[in-house]
Amino acid sequence: MTDLTAHPLQEITLDQQVALHTVATRLAEEFDGIYGTETIERFLQTSYEQFATAASIANFLPLLAERFARQRLRALARVEGHHRDGRPVVLFLCTHNAGRSQMALGFFTHLAGDQAIAWSGGSEPGIEINPCATAAMTERGIDISESSPSRGPTRWSGPPTSWSRWAAARVPHLPRHPL
Repeated sequence: MTDLTAHPLQEITLDQQVALHTVATRLAEEFDGIYGTETIERFLQTSYEQFATAASIANFLPLLAERFARQRLRALARVEGHHRDGRPVVLFLCTHNAGRSQMALGFFTHLAGDQAIAWSGGSEPGIEINPCATAAMTERGIDISESSPSRGPTRWSGPPTSWSRWAAARVPHLPRHPL
């Protein structure tokens, strides 16, 4: 069964502080004119904290935080209309974001390739992907082992989405975008 308990945050080492500062500078250059330093640092910090609560080895936390913060900032830019390339956007939501929505994302990404953008999130994200979900997807030739649970959006201005009644009861109402 997936471990859903959070572990206490580890102290940030000097090397990690330097790495995080370097990452923040890199992200600030990448998102220059879209987001300010405070927003970027907040996204980086919360991304770091999400991984740090579950990490048993802290060596790669800045790298994981950078990747996740970049993904979140790109998603926010797309949702806010700062980046439009004509590709449809799909959001898969569930409660823990540790099984079904990750599997749906894996199937969608496998089938759609670069023709669409997809994300997944949960209202109460777990610590890790359910190993049974990873194994089931591996049997289908789809690797989701590098995925990690993440919090779903607190607001959504994209096109209407749907999700199971079970998840909808647990995910906060997100206003629909008129077609």
